[in-house]
Amino acid sequence: MNANTSAESIAQRGSCAAQAELVDRIARLTHGDGVHPTGVGALHLIRMSGPTECSPSVYEPRLCIVAQGRKVVTLSDRTYHYDPLNYLVVSVTLPMIGQVVEATPDKPYLCLRIDIDPADIARLLVDAGQALAERGYGGSHHSADLGLYAARVNKTLMDAVLRLMRLLDTPQDLPVLAPLALREIFYRVLMGDLGHRLRALTVSDSRSNRIAKAVAVLRQCYLQPLSIEALAEQVHMSTSSLHHQFKAVTTMSPLQFQKQLRLHEARRLMMVNGVEAVVAAHRVGYESPSQFSREYKRLFGAPPRAEVVQARSAPQS
Repeated sequence: MNANTSAESIAQRGSCAAQAELVDRIARLTHGDGVHPTGVGALHLIRMSGPTECSPSVYEPRLCIVAQGRKVVTLSDRTYHYDPLNYLVVSVTLPMIGQVVEATPDKPYLCLRIDIDPADIARLLVDAGQALAERGYGGSHHSADLGLYAARVNKTLMDAVLRLMRLLDTPQDLPVLAPLALREIFYRVLMGDLGHRLRALTVSDSRSNRIAKAVAVLRQCYLQPLSIEALAEQVHMSTSSLHHQFKAVTTMSPLQFQKQLRLHEARRLMMVNGVEAVVAAHRVGYESPSQFSREYKRLFGAPPRAEVVQARSAPQS
């Protein structure tokens, strides 16, 4: 065995050991399927003991790292897989459909989710400016990138993630050390091959940042009538540029984005709060129940009443 082969073998064993540790730590801290909070506000642990149905949801900015199993998310006609080899970054609020596709009771799907605060990323960029410049990420990015991507997990990122997970064993250390561990994790993501996509959303003179602001406006005011002209003026863009760049980041127009937010909220009201379809439609801004039913079926694959009946008749886990 030559020196290169020996080094590769050692690195591979180290990678397997790191993944095994992450699996063990998440498994010990999650009892039952679902999303589990931790002593770190931004960190949640997820466990599923079997494949799931397609689940529509509005994904806020987040970093997802899978320890075991596999999940698929679909945004419009684009599908992304993430597993122990590939992490997922959602850099802007996006309505998507997620599905765990690989999980068993013996080897459940185990994942950690770290919520992304753009303000934290912006502060980190100030300190990481020189390092990012040396990676070729200096200057502004004038073309907008899709607000979702998957990238390979490398050793430096995994090491940083394990440091955060180990801190959960000593809760007294979390107030001081958890922010530092989170900062290191995001630094590793920013320094990754696709880190410029996350960076661009927090650079004030980038088009991605302006679209992120437009998304935030729509997220906050999705029940109000949409004026493209007013939205474009608010984010200092022309209406044509807003349409073009918004679609580049989200795969949809501002009007389509608002419509999906409304439909997702209506679905939540029906599924979680038990609100009738007609009432939910009215609450999210639809005047025509038939139009609501058509657009709901187009997005979710079934009319609202049928989906509610199916959900209520399904066996509870």
